[in-house]
Amino acid sequence: MNGLRTVLVCLVIMCVALVSPAAAVTPGWSALPVPAAAPPVSVAHLAARGPDEAWATGAEQSADGPRPVLYRWNGTAWSRETAFPGAGEPGRLGKVRFVGDETWIFHARGGDGEILRRSAAGWSALPLPRTLWTYQDFTAVPGAAWVIGEDDTGLKVLHHDGSRWTEQDTPDDVLYLMGITARSATDAWAWADTSTGTTVLRWNGSAWRDANVPLPPDSNVHTILLEPSGRVTIGGSRYVDGAARAYLMRWNGHGWHTTHPALGDASTEAMVRGPDGALWLPVRSDRAFQSKYARVQGTRTTFSYGPERTNAIDVRPRALTRAGSSVLSFGTVEIYGSKPNLMSERLGG
Repeated sequence: MNGLRTVLVCLVIMCVALVSPAAAVTPGWSALPVPAAAPPVSVAHLAARGPDEAWATGAEQSADGPRPVLYRWNGTAWSRETAFPGAGEPGRLGKVRFVGDETWIFHARGGDGEILRRSAAGWSALPLPRTLWTYQDFTAVPGAAWVIGEDDTGLKVLHHDGSRWTEQDTPDDVLYLMGITARSATDAWAWADTSTGTTVLRWNGSAWRDANVPLPPDSNVHTILLEPSGRVTIGGSRYVDGAARAYLMRWNGHGWHTTHPALGDASTEAMVRGPDGALWLPVRSDRAFQSKYARVQGTRTTFSYGPERTNAIDVRPRALTRAGSSVLSFGTVEIYGSKPNLMSERLGG
């Protein structure tokens, strides 16, 4: 009887392996230690050049107000970077972009804006041509960089062509630019608030024009993913019966296709394309001691949880990025009796 039971157990194991081999090798999320900052801590952005280099930006608390924090992932561990200009002064860091062999990071410092540039020779700073009231977003590619915001005269689009700064005009009905991203110096996209609602704009190398994206009615845009293949994915939310509902729009080379994955009112701002080809984003967790992530592949949406954290009352991944064959997450965790501090998690690797 024992021998027969052993044979049956072996057969079951073999069948499971044959029917769903991916389930047997799919890795889970693991926690990555992050050197602590002065709480409460905020997270701004996370970007990776590859499996051995990623950068995370944020701010910690100081007596003089928020102070920028910068962390680097080397493929094995997170370390804190303190050699950049203005590291010990009040300010904040924004988005990270990779321009050739350099790393560019937006830095608001004492009201002024600048772009920090890290090369093999070390850190340098590229100051903006004027001070803005608000610095809304930043992006950079080889041969071009943009900073968008406002001053007392209204909307400003500051453009750097590799040698000098200029100001760019937008269509007359644009009231405010909420975000910007670029694939090349002649292909940039921005999402704007206009007199008729949210609109997607596109830079063609000479002018900003309406991209004629048929956004859902009563909607806004959280992010636009531009990929080298030409694929474009827009994530946002719309109001249906008074409640926010996430949507995705995909450009297939011929037209736009809109879907409403099972994401509820989740923000798609931190959405990335994972190494498995699916879209990944953090969502609000129903477990106080674990983070939660959504994976969207076509019409199917699945969820996974991060590692359990002892005594945690709020675990919030704020930014995701693809790092080689892994997905990296960076955010905050609040342990009972303390203020939120930094945390990082990894899927795969």
